[in-house]
Amino acid sequence: QVQLVESGGGSVQAGGSLRLSCAASGYTDAIVCMGWFRQAPGKTIEGVAAGRNGGGSAYADSVRGRFTISKDDAKNTLYLQMNSLRPEDTAIYYCAARPGPFCTGSLISTWYRAWGQGTQVTVST
Repeated sequence: QVQLVESGGGSVQAGGSLRLSCAASGYTDAIVCMGWFRQAPGKTIEGVAAGRNGGGSAYADSVRGRFTISKDDAKNTLYLQMNSLRPEDTAIYYCAARPGPFCTGSLISTWYRAWGQGTQVTVST
């Protein structure tokens, strides 16, 4: 059974940093495509960052240059390093995954098949 477990959320002041982790288990596929999404109160879910084949990445314009997605294939763990955080980054952050082999860096939520439970990130002024 596929399971995604996020961790690393919390509260931070504007300008601070947080690192989110997402541990994936239950996959037998050689390649698993993974990404990060977020949902702020009263808003629709938004794609934040996603991995591409060959180590590439895709980012939402709102986070490009501040957030970095990375993956440890040996640990099957996805990370999101978030720097220069802003109050508008406040949201529940979700990890999402889909078996490969073609990881396009999709930021479309419906492309993914499995989701974590989410972790809250709160950025205060």
